[in-house]
Amino acid sequence: MTPLVVRDLRCEFRIDGVWREAVAGISFTLAARETLALVGESGCGKSVTAMSVMGLIRPPVGRVASGEVILEGQDIAGLAEPALEKLRGARMAMIFQEPMTALNPVMTVGDQVAESLIIHRGLSHAAAMERARALFEEVKIPSAATRLRDYPHQFSGGMRQRVMIAIALACEPAVLLADEPTTALDVTIQAQVLGLLADAQRARGMAMLFITHNLGVVAQIADRVAVMYAGQIVEEGGVAEIFAAPAHPYTRALFAAIPRLSASAQALQAIPGRVPPLNAMPPGCRFQARCPLAGPGCEAPQNLRPLAGAHAVRCHNA
Repeated sequence: MTPLVVRDLRCEFRIDGVWREAVAGISFTLAARETLALVGESGCGKSVTAMSVMGLIRPPVGRVASGEVILEGQDIAGLAEPALEKLRGARMAMIFQEPMTALNPVMTVGDQVAESLIIHRGLSHAAAMERARALFEEVKIPSAATRLRDYPHQFSGGMRQRVMIAIALACEPAVLLADEPTTALDVTIQAQVLGLLADAQRARGMAMLFITHNLGVVAQIADRVAVMYAGQIVEEGGVAEIFAAPAHPYTRALFAAIPRLSASAQALQAIPGRVPPLNAMPPGCRFQARCPLAGPGCEAPQNLRPLAGAHAVRCHNA
């Protein structure tokens, strides 16, 4: 059974009394032991996609307007909050972008790991704390038994991220959503965290949605890539396919913006303009105002169309 299938997911936010689409018909699948990287600029809808899958976008501010989120064969998109609470942390888990704000500052980190085990697994506090110690050792937190009694502010950024990973892995979820878990870390700690996630995925057979804007991380950890822009997936395919031959102008612009260590002197490339706001989305291609290939045909809505193999692109010029 495929752990996660998302079909035509649409999420909206209320702006000045009008519902505006932030995620516009996202579809993807995640197989066991597979990592799908969701990439794009800030404001493209990556985190909103993950939170919509988790059922964390709720009225009155936001809502999942339509679509299916099928977790292990069950459509959870329309479930009530009590039913979702039984799944979050148990069958699907999320590593949030900023651990300092995601962790509770007035609870010890050990209690925060143990909490999900007590709720979802029915363990006693003592048994849950012992399992928390084992998880701390798995994610390579030194002096695990002692650090269980510490608070989040007593940990470094990298160690707080390891605590978040331990919480996410506590109940052996089938699907892990990782929202830019390495963004605020230096490259050495980043590599260690990526290694921990890869090891945990292999050991548990999890499916993982990895959200990032770092294409170097994508090359290291992902099997497939979905490039997101203004609430839509504009290109998707295998890592090797997209890195060898990016087809969408936005994907090519992202690659062009990466500094090259092989060049002694180079002009840094930037994508002109910005992601359009939710209340000013263009009617056709959402990238056309920033695209060097914009021309006739771009004023019409673009659909994902297949290229070779599993490679697909949302552009009539590609």
